[in-house]
Amino acid sequence: MKRRDFLMTAGAALSASAMSRAVAADSHHAEHTAPRRQGYTPVRTLNGWTLPWQMNGGVKEFHLVAEEIEHEFAPGSRAKCWGYNGTTPGPTLEAVEGDRVRILVTNRLPEPTTIHWHGLLLPAGMDGVAGVTQPLIMPGETFAYEFTLRQHGTHMYHPHADEMVQMAMGMMGLFIIHPKDGEPEPVDRDYALLLHNWALHPGTSRPDPSVMTDFDLWTMNSKVFPAIEPLVARTGERVRVRIGNLSMWNHPIHMHGVQFQVTGSDGGRWPAAQWRNEVTEIVGVGQMRDIEFIAVPGDWAFHCHMAHHTMNAMGHEIPNTLGVDQSGIEAEIRTLLPGYMAMGQHGMKEHQQHTDSGHMRGPDNTLAMMMGKGPFGNIGMGGMFTLVKVRDDLAPGDYRDPGWYAHPSGTVARRVSADANYGAPVRRGTPLSDNAASLPVPDRHAHH
Repeated sequence: MKRRDFLMTAGAALSASAMSRAVAADSHHAEHTAPRRQGYTPVRTLNGWTLPWQMNGGVKEFHLVAEEIEHEFAPGSRAKCWGYNGTTPGPTLEAVEGDRVRILVTNRLPEPTTIHWHGLLLPAGMDGVAGVTQPLIMPGETFAYEFTLRQHGTHMYHPHADEMVQMAMGMMGLFIIHPKDGEPEPVDRDYALLLHNWALHPGTSRPDPSVMTDFDLWTMNSKVFPAIEPLVARTGERVRVRIGNLSMWNHPIHMHGVQFQVTGSDGGRWPAAQWRNEVTEIVGVGQMRDIEFIAVPGDWAFHCHMAHHTMNAMGHEIPNTLGVDQSGIEAEIRTLLPGYMAMGQHGMKEHQQHTDSGHMRGPDNTLAMMMGKGPFGNIGMGGMFTLVKVRDDLAPGDYRDPGWYAHPSGTVARRVSADANYGAPVRRGTPLSDNAASLPVPDRHAHH
């Protein structure tokens, strides 16, 4: 063993108990700081945590427990899900290239399971495919997976047994492997998140694993906005965001404020010559993407660019009554559906106004489609949306939410007129008027 590798292994053994105490004391709290250990910056899993390990005979030993859990997507929506060690996603596993790892997996689910180490190079018998590379882990049993880490990069773990059900119920996690020789260009903050989708139908409390495309909730680390933590950084810091996708849709992830560099994938950090500048990067189903950027001050949106993925409690095949005057029919409908309120004549923005005011409570255990509030009013977002918050005076390693950005004077868009006929803009085409006789008018009394 090289002297450097020996020192890293010895240091890991000495730091294991300290890491365990640190995680137990603050896996999630704002006061957390992240000093570098073993020559790398520990990963910060949004709304999540990193699993402590212990050295056992020269092997880093982790212990995962597959079990039923109670999970909160955001205040007002809780569900009976499946996960690992009490959470979905399960805790992040973090190790160093060259480490020998042993991962104990205890099954407390009502059905058999396995774990597949997505993208890892390992012996076939450790690959976790039920019936192909191993027998099922039956309820109550504990299996051991043991292998040497032969690569570095951003990876995932999930079942390969009844996976449509088990993944739909929340069974997944991140596996981060740091390069043994350190980073050629170190990062100051290293974030990680998993994209997922859920069919938690309105008024229910358990995900529906039979749904294939029409999902109700779109999450980052099993949370929806505004419950997703912000990505916090100090001006000028180099930030990496590791993104994994175990949902059933591809997601074009877009970041405001910067041109980030796409620097890695399941195959690890790419050579710098392969890095490319983007503002939106599609993360395909089953893929990982690492993006890096230099933080600039402000509050910057970070979200999936599929518009319905930034909304909660999505309803499918329900007509949107945009432009329809429902003033006369609302009372008639209430005789059949008590509590019904007509909405949508002027757009979906009305929904957040009604739910915020309490006029439209909605089904039990079901979130409003849009919930976010900012310093200038309703944000009108939900689902796969959060913020990158960058400040000049943030201390290194401080992950506390700094609140809303104080914009320098003269840098905020402002109203210059409240007159719809203001100015003399150049226009083409035909603006719609209330008496546009050339357009068909629906007649609900017409015969077919």
